[in-house]
Amino acid sequence: MNDKMFCFIICSNDSLYTQECLYYINRLNVPEGYEVDVLTVEDAHSMTAGYNEAMSCSEAKYKVYLHQDVFIINSDFIQDCLNIFQSDAKIGMIGNVGVEKMPVSGIMWDGERFGQVYEQHNYETVLWFNDIKNGKSCMEVQAIDGFLMVTQYDVPWREDLFDKWDFYDCSQSMEFIKHGYKVVVPKMDEPWCVHDCGFVSLGNYEEERRKFVEEYL
Repeated sequence: MNDKMFCFIICSNDSLYTQECLYYINRLNVPEGYEVDVLTVEDAHSMTAGYNEAMSCSEAKYKVYLHQDVFIINSDFIQDCLNIFQSDAKIGMIGNVGVEKMPVSGIMWDGERFGQVYEQHNYETVLWFNDIKNGKSCMEVQAIDGFLMVTQYDVPWREDLFDKWDFYDCSQSMEFIKHGYKVVVPKMDEPWCVHDCGFVSLGNYEEERRKFVEEYL
């Protein structure tokens, strides 16, 4: 394991989006002594399968799992993540938006979420903002939104259970907690990312939600 490496992992099915995502990754400030790697997984069977494949191929201690339509605009993103991880060895994963207590429905949006992100909805960009409430540098949560998930430990993604494109993020959050790690959302002066949400497909959402509720709630 290379503890001086960040690996950015992207499941890709759109080369233009991926190129834009890489444009921002390539412009991040890299702390002295650290290096950056990028792995793209094309035509993955599911998000969990794609992420497991990339995780097994990377020697990086720090892994950034992000959607191809996420653009990191915080140039000090890497150092900011390092500061959080190095402040507490029990912090296993960082997200930019998360829910403190997962609702019994299993739907993250049914609870109060915390964090920041610029959301691009077709022809307009909006700031989604709800500052963390404890006044500290980060806030412990039960689940984070999967558009950006940063880890300092490898925990297998549950591709045995979630074989499509929903609830992989909530599941992974719960798996980290089961392994004794903390999942956190940092305090941000301004959003670290733009998420070009576009249209959301919910065709398999209900089926995956039931799996999540039965497994974790």
